[in-house]
Amino acid sequence: MKIKALQVGPIGTNCYLLEDETTNSAAVVDPGGEAERILAQLKADGMEVKCILLTHAHFDHTGGVADLRAALPQVPVYLHRLDAERLGTGEMPAIGPTVPYDEGDEVLVGALTVKVLFTPGHTPGGVTLLVEGERVLFTGDTLFQGSMGRTDLAGGNYEEIMRSLARLAALEGDYHVLPGHMGGSTLERERKSNYYVMEAVQG
Repeated sequence: MKIKALQVGPIGTNCYLLEDETTNSAAVVDPGGEAERILAQLKADGMEVKCILLTHAHFDHTGGVADLRAALPQVPVYLHRLDAERLGTGEMPAIGPTVPYDEGDEVLVGALTVKVLFTPGHTPGGVTLLVEGERVLFTGDTLFQGSMGRTDLAGGNYEEIMRSLARLAALEGDYHVLPGHMGGSTLERERKSNYYVMEAVQG
């Protein structure tokens, strides 16, 4: 498995390429823009895109979806239904049809299995994507290094994101945390030093 991070779009959102070298299969996580650059990197890596996985539907995480669809019309775009229902409003532009996924669902990327954890709060349909067996979490805008996603935008909910942070903190063992913005971290580091995570755990 390889994971490549590209900072794309107007505010440099982290777009991740999850690549399985054994099958040359890849998933694009949160393509916030610059689809040509994303496609060029995948081509250079010799990867075939199997799916586009969205942690939530804000514009800075979906800005590249339309152009990726044009280039890869058969590739499904996954999004939680609660965010899909809000597409075309406010911070969530219309991106075309999506495939719903929810808590416990699994998406195969070659030999890799991506499990969906429902982690609302930043948006109603926010999810975290866990790569089974690889100790990796794509946390979108739920959990950041030393911080968390804002809850003052439409659909945000502080109590919900606190529950989501507590749920992530309760996962057994350590994980690499790959957020939608800023640098990566580890779950153990966030348990020990992230004020919001500590508050969430204490209830």
